[in-house]
Amino acid sequence: MLTVKRLSLTDARLLIEGARNKAEEIGVPMCIAVTDESGQLIAFERMDGGKITSTIIAQDKAYTAAGAKRTTESYGAASQPGSPAYGINSAIGGRLMVVAGGLPVIVEGEVVGAIGLSSGTPAQDSECAQAGITHLLSKL
Repeated sequence: MLTVKRLSLTDARLLIEGARNKAEEIGVPMCIAVTDESGQLIAFERMDGGKITSTIIAQDKAYTAAGAKRTTESYGAASQPGSPAYGINSAIGGRLMVVAGGLPVIVEGEVVGAIGLSSGTPAQDSECAQAGITHLLSKL
């Protein structure tokens, strides 16, 4: 039998709050998705002005980070021609994201979920995702 640690809805709301605060600070309205450790959506917020196309992208970034237990940015580097994961982005119906902005949420060494953001540049998406994680961890 397995014991699985996962984010709660309260945890997801804290992640979104931290990410939203950073997005407001930098002036970029974001789409923010939080999944459990298996990549299933727990919570989502599209800030006023968040790009419509970014709703699915944010969810897929979180899905990828949770399922792969790594950042989407690291998949970007590993999926280039000649790299070990070349073409991985076409797997699972194209759901695997290779653009920065999806981060696993790690608590006590275990991936308990993930956060994905989209609407800014990849660097802005990652910065806001990390702000969400930092906010959550400060409350634990």
